[in-house]
Amino acid sequence: MSVVPWLLAILSGLGLLLSLAIVVPAPTMFLLVFTVVAPEISPWLVGFHAIALLLLARLSLTGGVAIAILICSLLGLSLSLLPLLQVPATVARFNAEMERGLGSAYLKSVPEPNHQFMRRQPLQLLDVFRGIPLPSVRIQREIPFAEPDGVSLTLNLYRPPTAGQYPTVIIIYGGAWRQGTPNNDEWFSRYLASRGYTVVAIDYRHAPKYQFPAQLEDVKTAIGVVCDRAEELGVDGDRIALMGRSAGGHLAMLAAYDPEEIPIRGLINYYAPVNLTQGYYDLPNPDPLEIQNILRDFLGGTPEELPDLYDRASPWHLVAPNLPPSLLIYGQRDHIVQAKFGQQLQEKLLKSGNRSVFLEIPWAEHSFDAIYFGISNQLALYYTERFLYHILSKP
Repeated sequence: MSVVPWLLAILSGLGLLLSLAIVVPAPTMFLLVFTVVAPEISPWLVGFHAIALLLLARLSLTGGVAIAILICSLLGLSLSLLPLLQVPATVARFNAEMERGLGSAYLKSVPEPNHQFMRRQPLQLLDVFRGIPLPSVRIQREIPFAEPDGVSLTLNLYRPPTAGQYPTVIIIYGGAWRQGTPNNDEWFSRYLASRGYTVVAIDYRHAPKYQFPAQLEDVKTAIGVVCDRAEELGVDGDRIALMGRSAGGHLAMLAAYDPEEIPIRGLINYYAPVNLTQGYYDLPNPDPLEIQNILRDFLGGTPEELPDLYDRASPWHLVAPNLPPSLLIYGQRDHIVQAKFGQQLQEKLLKSGNRSVFLEIPWAEHSFDAIYFGISNQLALYYTERFLYHILSKP
């Protein structure tokens, strides 16, 4: 008996399991990887299941194996199409939200030459298969900027090919405040540098050895160094935005919303925690990262033990009028930082008279942009660069 039908059946079954991760949440950290990846590569999965169906027809298979292949492929194809079918309505909603938050003519403030650098479409399927092209940029890694408690902290610098002072994005990596380096998501830093920005990816000390506010102190130190050495680093000190992912977005908000810090033109928050007390009790279901353990490591105890510290560490309590414009991007299926926390922050920012844009990607999990060519990251990138061009354009 030929092994081809059985091999096709096994592959179809595995394809179905991966496609199921688009709709079934992960109960463990190991499985979380699949729920992050599956929706982002859904065009690949669509192609895989379509090829399986074509092979099934071409081989004229019959019997139980053929039925199994047919069922797995049809179910997998249906599941894999779900994110793509939601893209048009999501784009329309995001376009309307950008205009509501920044003004219907927000792109008119962007100089005409810069329009050529922006992505043409929110989703380019070709880039899902080939990757997003990354032109050459100038990169300097591991530049020391501080040594608190004997811990060497460094920053990475990404700049356009030509020397000059450029609008700047300071990026703070995520990792549950426990791990990470300025090398994280380097493709994004390179992408922005190729679009005419100086990108500074900064480091900070990690929990549980170093607990809050050590991380925030390091971020503020890094921002100060960037401003003090602006000419050397190619930074336009009058046009700086902060960006962070997850724990990094949390630290970015604390720095950007602090009235005593340097003026920041804008804040970009990818799926960051907002109110740590609420986050401790209102847990996702399932809870693959065990959020309470992460918060205890970060802050040194529970909200009952350290209520004031939890408040100090929560950007929620810094919301006031006259904050820099914010772009908040969350995944609706996030089982680490629930999207509703971002929505609540958005409502509070607007009630305080601030400009803020909230984009919720229906199919996306936490860290969706780790798949840089994925469909969620393409959407996030499209609107992120428009937000940046708008807030960092002169004057």
